Amino acid sequence: MSRASVPGLPSRYPIGEQLPAMYADDDFAQRFTAGLDTVLAPVFTTLDNLPSYFDPRLAPPDFLSWLASWVGGVDDPRWPIELRREAVARAVELHRWRGTRRGLIDALRLVLGVHAEVSGDGGAAWSSTPGAEPPPPPSAETLVRVWPDRSGEVDAERVRSLVRALCPVHTVCRVEVLPGPPAGEGR
Repeated sequence: MSRASVPGLPSRYPIGEQLPAMYADDDFAQRFTAGLDTVLAPVFTTLDNLPSYFDPRLAPPDFLSWLASWVGGVDDPRWPIELRREAVARAVELHRWRGTRRGLIDALRLVLGVHAEVSGDGGAAWSSTPGAEPPPPPSAETLVRVWPDRSGEVDAERVRSLVRALCPVHTVCRVEVLPGPPAGEGR
């Protein structure tokens, strides 16, 4: 979509009507300002609707990528438009939870439509007792198990790519793709 010249778009504020009375009957002045109206009509229309451009649920599809860049969101033009809008609308919330279990699970659900379970903490260990021996080092691996929603299959490579992008750098994340919910899960 282009917000440049739009053929036949009328101006809500015709310049010719705002000229002094002596130019109201001047054919040249009216034709000249009509040409300016043609150029300015898309600008005025865009400015009149500016709040809609900042709402990802209403913004024109070609504006979503730019809007996503403002809020640190991800926008992939190959995604369906509803998913793109939702990803931009929730970008700030997802960024707040980035690097956490909740953030990873929410991002996998939103972007890929899969269910996920994350276990392991990436190697953090501590003792709540001062002066005590430190606990044994935990596994430095985080396990991300995903399974499809009712709708179908899981693209394992896209899951791995998203997990690599969202897991903290200092952790090792392993991805397992399951055919359905893990045993004992009623999801």
